[in-house]
Amino acid sequence: MMTLTPYLLFDGTCHDAMEFYRTVFGGNLTSIKVKDSPAKDHMPAFQQEKTINARLRSDAIEISASDWLMLNRPRIPGNTVCLYLSGGTFDELKTLFNKLSDGAEVTDPLKEMFFGAYGALNDKFGVRWMFQSNKQE
Repeated sequence: MMTLTPYLLFDGTCHDAMEFYRTVFGGNLTSIKVKDSPAKDHMPAFQQEKTINARLRSDAIEISASDWLMLNRPRIPGNTVCLYLSGGTFDELKTLFNKLSDGAEVTDPLKEMFFGAYGALNDKFGVRWMFQSNKQE
């Protein structure tokens, strides 16, 4: 099953921001640092304490977030909020990715990675989308 949630990108303050949102909205917060994830061997030492994924869920809301981890792209206002489509199969994500790619700027082609599938694009209306599915076992 796929879900669509807002995804927030922070500059080293993801954990603190998501804790704050938890006090505002309630719910359960899960948060994983780079050093505690499968990405730890793929990331430089200075990023090990950053949050690679956080998710706040309550009956009313769901927010996903991470710290900015793209070393080759600057974090600027306007590219720190996106729509996050997660779950489903690679083929399901690929179908939606391909449809949204019409007239879009594809920043990260959808592909299989060590943790599953990932891709990102800015659609023809300027909306940022991220796609992710877990590795199929």
